[in-house]
Order: sequence, then C-alpha cells, then structure tokens
Amino acid sequence: MTDLRALFSSNDPVGSNEAFTNRQDQWDLVATAIEEHLRHIAAPAFNVEDLEAPRNNLIVFHGVGGVGKSTLLRKLESSLTAADQRPVHWGAPAWAGEKILPIRIDLARSASTGSDFERVVLTIRLALAATVGRPLPSFDLALRRYWDAQHPGEPLEEYVRRTGLVGKFGQMLPGQLQAAVSEAIGALQLPGLVGSAAGQVTTALVQALRERRERARALAGCARTAALLEAEPDLEALSFYPHLLAWEISRLPAKKAAVPVLLLDTFEDTSDRHRDTERLLQRLVWLMPNCFFVISGRNRLQWADTALQGQLDYTGPAAWPGLAPQVGQPARAAGQGGARQHLIGDFSEQDCDTYLAHRLTQDGQPLISPDIRAVITQRSHGLPLHLDLAVARFLEIRRTGRTPTPADFDHTFPALIARTLSDLTADERHVLRSASLLDAFDLDLATHAAGLTHQAAARRLIERPMITEDPYAIWPYHLHGAIRTALRTADDHTEDRWTPADWHRAAERALAALGQQRQDGRADVPGRTLLVACLRQGLRLARDHRLDDLSWLTDAAFAYTDDSVWEPLAPPTHALVSASGTGPHPGPDTPADALAELLVAIGRRQHEHRERTAERLTAVLGTGLLSGELAELALYYRAKAHKDLGRTDAAADGMRQVADAGGRLAVRARRGLANLARIRGDFPTALAAVPTLGWKGRHHRVLGHIRWPHGDIDRATAAFEAARTEAEQHDAPGERAIAQTHIALVTAFADPARADDELALAHQLLAHLDQRATTLLAHVAALVRDAGTDRDVTDRATVLRTEITVAGLAWLTPLLETALAFHHAVRGAQDDLAATLDRLHEATANGDFAYYRHIAAAMGDLPQPAGPAIRWLDDEPTVRTRWRTLVTTRQHRLHGTQ
Repeated sequence: MTDLRALFSSNDPVGSNEAFTNRQDQWDLVATAIEEHLRHIAAPAFNVEDLEAPRNNLIVFHGVGGVGKSTLLRKLESSLTAADQRPVHWGAPAWAGEKILPIRIDLARSASTGSDFERVVLTIRLALAATVGRPLPSFDLALRRYWDAQHPGEPLEEYVRRTGLVGKFGQMLPGQLQAAVSEAIGALQLPGLVGSAAGQVTTALVQALRERRERARALAGCARTAALLEAEPDLEALSFYPHLLAWEISRLPAKKAAVPVLLLDTFEDTSDRHRDTERLLQRLVWLMPNCFFVISGRNRLQWADTALQGQLDYTGPAAWPGLAPQVGQPARAAGQGGARQHLIGDFSEQDCDTYLAHRLTQDGQPLISPDIRAVITQRSHGLPLHLDLAVARFLEIRRTGRTPTPADFDHTFPALIARTLSDLTADERHVLRSASLLDAFDLDLATHAAGLTHQAAARRLIERPMITEDPYAIWPYHLHGAIRTALRTADDHTEDRWTPADWHRAAERALAALGQQRQDGRADVPGRTLLVACLRQGLRLARDHRLDDLSWLTDAAFAYTDDSVWEPLAPPTHALVSASGTGPHPGPDTPADALAELLVAIGRRQHEHRERTAERLTAVLGTGLLSGELAELALYYRAKAHKDLGRTDAAADGMRQVADAGGRLAVRARRGLANLARIRGDFPTALAAVPTLGWKGRHHRVLGHIRWPHGDIDRATAAFEAARTEAEQHDAPGERAIAQTHIALVTAFADPARADDELALAHQLLAHLDQRATTLLAHVAALVRDAGTDRDVTDRATVLRTEITVAGLAWLTPLLETALAFHHAVRGAQDDLAATLDRLHEATANGDFAYYRHIAAAMGDLPQPAGPAIRWLDDEPTVRTRWRTLVTTRQHRLHGTQ
C-alpha cells in the first residue's frame, strides 16, 4: 500500500510504501484463535441463544500508542479478506471452506460517544448486507423500528448516503430492511399493513409470536424476539439487538453462511468514567458468540476483573476465561493478561532496520542509509511511531536540498509526548513525568517523586501499556524508553508542561524517596542489593539534575566500599549519550559529578590498570568538589592503587593522611599502614597494629598475612579462618571470599588435598563477585597446590604473569615467583630455581616484599640473599627451617604416591 504522505512530500521519484514488518506471532495467535472459534461454533452443543456459557470469542492486543496496533488490524483485515493480501512470511490459516467476513471498525470515529454505538451496529449490518444479500428479518424489523423512533423524518437511505457507511454497499441495507418488513407482512398475511410503519408491523408480529403462530415463529423464531420488539426502541434496546443478529447469522443457508470477524480498533477511545460505551460494546461481544472479535487498544481489557462487577454486565474470570491472568502470574507481568490478551511489543533492531529500509526506496534501493537507520533504530527503542516520525523528518530535510546525516536523527519528537499524554488525567501526567526521572519504580517511589499523598494516580498509570512490569525486580515498573526520552528531552508544548524548576524539584523528591527506601530497607530485598540499586539511580539523578543534597548518597558510598564486592555502577552522564558516539564527555563540574566519578573509578579498578585508577582518583581530587570525608575516600583508594603499583612511599603518605584525619576510614587506613610495614619486612610493627584494628580493620586477615610468610601455616590458617567466620557473621560476602582464598593459599603449601577443597569453595564464593585481584590470587594458590607435579605449572605461571602485569597488580608478582620457586625446589630443578630467584630479585629491587627472596632461598636450601634485613617475629633459622620442611614434605608426598 502506497504511503501518500511520503509520496506527496517530494518531486523526486521516491518509492513510498507503508512497510509492514514482522508481527508473524500476532498473526499466528489470531489464526489459531479463529480456528478454535470455528470448531467451537460447529460443535453440536453450541447454542447461539445460550446467554450463560463463558465467552472466548475474542482476542485482545494492547500496547503503547504508536506501537503499530492499527497497522496490525488493517493487515489482519486485508489478509482475512484475500489470501494474496497476506504477507508472504505469514503462514496459511488451517481452516478451509469457511467464509470469513472481516469487518474493521475504528472506534476513534465510530464509538467516541454512546450515541454513536448505532454506527457500530449499522457498520456490522451493512457489511452483512453486502455479503449475504438478503434480509435478516427479526433483527431488521427491530433495527427499522429503532430507526423510525430515534430518527423521525430522516430516512435510513439518506443517513447512509450522507455518512458514506460501507461505500457502494451502503445502499443495499435500506432495501433489505424494507424487504424484511414486506416479508413479515406477507408471512403474517396482513395485506392491510402494506406501506405501514415498522412499528405497526412489529406490533402485529409480536402478537403473532405470543399466539405461537407457526408462520411467525418461522420468520422470527429467536426465543427473545418478542421481548426485544416490545421494548422501548432506545439505545439500551439497540445494544441487545445483536442477539437477534447473531441468531439470524446462525440460520443462514450454507451458500450464504459467513463467520464475521470484527476488528475493533482504538478501543481506548471508548473509555469514560462510567464505562457507558464500553458496557454497550461488551454486550455486543457477549450477545454474538458465533462472531469472533479482535480488539486493539492501549490498555489491557479488564472484563475478567471481578472489581468491575456492577459497572459492566458480564465480569469475572468465569465469564471471560481467556482474559483472566494465568495462574501464578500477575495480570501485568510481561504484559500478560490471559491466554487471549497480548501485549504488542516493540520492533527488534533487525525489524526496525528492515522497516526503514523498505519504507523509502529509490531505484529499488533503500533511500535511508545504513548509518542513519542505525541511529534512528537506537533512538526509537523499537517504537514504530518514532520510526514514522523519523521518516517524515528525513523527507523534510531532503526537501530543503540538504542531504540528511546521522546527527539529524539524534533527536526526539514532541509528537510522542502528545500521543502519550492525550488520554491521561492531570494527576497521571504529573506522575508520568516524575516517573520518567527514574530507571525503574514502584508505587511508593512514583507517588513520592510526584509529591502526592495518595497512590491512586500511580496505580492507574501502571495499568497503561507504556509501563512494563517485571514482578521479580526491585522496582517492578519501567517506562517505555522512547517515551521516557521524549518526556525528558523533547520540546513539550502541552498546557501543563513543566518548567526547569518543576523538573528540578521532582528530581529532588525522587532522590529523597530513594534515600528513604534505602534507609528503611525492605524485607524482600537484601540490603546490599537495595543499596547498589539506590546508588545507581541516585547518582544519575544527582548528576543529571545538579542536585546539592548528597547526604544519603555519601553514606551509601561508604557502605558500597565497605565490602569488597564491587558491583558495577553504570557511569551517569550529564545528558543522553549521543547516538553517534562523538564528542568527549565533560569532566566533573558539580559535587554530584565528582562523587559519581569517584565511585566509578573505585569500582572500575577491577577492570582497569591500577595506573588508570590512580590517575582518575588524582583528577577527581584535583577538582576540589569532594567534601572532606569523600576526599578521604578518594585518598584512601588512591593509596591502595599506589600500593598495588609498588609505590610504597606514596601509598604510606596517603594512608597516613586518612588515618590522621580520624574519619570513617581511619581504621582501614591504619590497616593499610600495617600492611605496608609488612611489605617492607617490618613484621613487629605490623603485628603491633593488629589489636587496634578490630573488625573494620580486618584484624584477623592482617594477622594471617603476618603469620604465613614465617611458614607458620597452622596459625596463619587459623587467622584466616577467623577472618572468614567474622565475615560471615557480618554478612560480608566480599571479605568472606578474600579470607577463603587466603585459606586456600596457605593450606596449598602444606596440604594440597585440603587446598583442593578450599580452592573449590573459594571459586564458588568468587563466582558472583567482581574481585579481579582475589581471583588471580586463587590462580596462584592453584599453582602452589600443584607444585612439583607435571600439571603445566610453568606454562600456567607464564600466562598468569601476563594477566597480573595487564591488571597493574605489581604486588602479586613476587608471590607468583615464590610459588614457582616452591615448584622448582620440590622438583629439584636448580637452574629453573636460579632463574626464578633472579626474577624475584628484580621484582623486589625497591625493597618491597624482600622477604619473598628469603623464603625462596630457604625453599631451595640456598644461602640467605643479600639485601635489606627482614625483621622477623621468629629467628631467621626457624623461618628457613619451616619453609624447607614444607618443600621436603611435598617431595615425600609426591614420591610416596608415584
């Protein structure tokens, strides 16, 4: 079908087709449902006059405005009309020999008010007039009586001609209605009523039916005909006449038989506070069980909700089993509302590209280039309306004589706002704008962000298809991406549009609401999970809207760093990232910017070289935007980066500044100083600090680090086990994984069998964490466990050395070489051991970790190396004896098993 708007937009010979992409799943659903309907109405037990049987003669498609519902119904209409109109990728329907009569009615025009319900009824009857070509007596008599009463002096012929209903077939209906009147007169042998009004004829027919005359029953044998013909011919009566129409359709001769499929589009336009029009349309569906209905609208059809009892005639899951939510699944979960209720989803990226490629063509080739199509696709979030608006923009730019570029489509469209807000109340629009500030929300969060005291508006809003639901998420509701982008970035010309101050105040409310949820906690969400989720949303809000009150974010930042888990915090941006990806991002220029950059730098250090971490932290400190305690946080983690890079003096200086400040990180900084003392070989100083550290200073782990270089494996293991137990008591999975990995490391020297189990547990604990250094440490522990064997220890060490270098974790290199020295000493490979000692000497040339050279020499029973003296806790011969004993014990173990 030609797109006329595109055709008339340019003088160039541009091919402009109304592209239709995918939707094969929807066709399969409709075809299957019609097939089931045909089997149902063909069954001997089916009775068109049964008013109590559940109804399953419909299927509902709902979705956000612009998602393609009307296009789908138009394509369904043409596909059901003629097989050659069906898209090639749509399969042929299973039914054969059945005449399907598709009747599409746009309720935006045909049923916008209760009085226009008659247009719906007339449209159905007119379509049947063209198909069956004969009167439908009982219905036609009732309709003619209604018309004469409600439209006195306006012949039906004139009305049909004036409105143009059903085109050329419109003139057939008045004749068939008159034929029905004449047929009634002839059947009842009432020649005196020829030319009389329909009212007189129906009165005579009712009397004949009451007297049970055979001719009358043959003419209008539906059990409820007399009652309907006697009723006052008003709109209420008209809404029950479809029962007569269904009865007439059921008794059509085989050659005239047809199964109407009514496609009711834009169902949301029938909504009103009292559901008056919806009640009339529901009767239509219920009273015509032999017809099939395809309904599309923005909202889920709620007829199966028992809460509507009294507002509609037929409600509840027993009446509409196909519309009821599936057992165990929320009504809106994943857009699901029952087996016959389906959410129209967005296009996939491939579908978007296909749509745009076929929408405009020139000489058989796509007019929109691939790079422009990629930008449009990214910005659309799969919403077909956005694609159409982008096509219009493409043609508009082209008409000016300029060639469109990808940057022209890094753009949002105000028309999306108009479509979205058109049928929302003032409170719903207020909540929608507030919710657009949030990546995800629940009723409380949306309500507080909007500054409302009641949830009613938010509850109504989440029933809209622009809101998707994931019942298993922390905050279950998400606003459609394209709509959210348009609300926040496009020019808003609505009467109640927000000012920048309105957006700023809403962002402050949203940030405060997130902080309150984080403080209160939730029984259904683990504390750490809620913390990270609140941080992600809070950082973006504070940064995008330049908010000043960072109090709860500061507390959350320290809580985030308290355990070494390092969940990713997506870096927020000042504005939406350009789809073209061009242009550098500005540096931090607000405290919120600086806080976001600080936490991202700390979290990203698991994936970046420690040199990059130190640079980022130095830069954020240089802005002067961090408050005192946040500056200490940056200083502390920069000092840790310096420690990892082997810059012991710089690390000590940073740790000392933080410790002297006496803030939240003072204990952790004292732990850092104790570790730096150990790194320099001053074990007594490190040990003296342990009693001052406590849990926050990870005292047990610090003690384990002091004990194991002495070869005191039992006491080191006990210390790390105590650290693991304490971490479990404090629900600190990151610290627990670190302690467990060190247990695996120290036991690997003495008991490889136990180490195997300890390593398995360590990897299990690390699997869900982002701890790069600890993971590499576990690999080193595996080398120690396999020392002396032929399990490719040397080759694995070579790979591991590269990984350690790439990560910028210089402190791990001496440990890796010590593990290799243990392997070569056990094997008695003196040349390999000498080469390893040379590398170890190079890695510790600055004096840091020099004690590893003493340990490696003791393993090989070699003389004590020259260099800085080590201040051991025990005398050096004792330490040397312990390490040499570990080597000989491993040798005996291996020889005994070979």
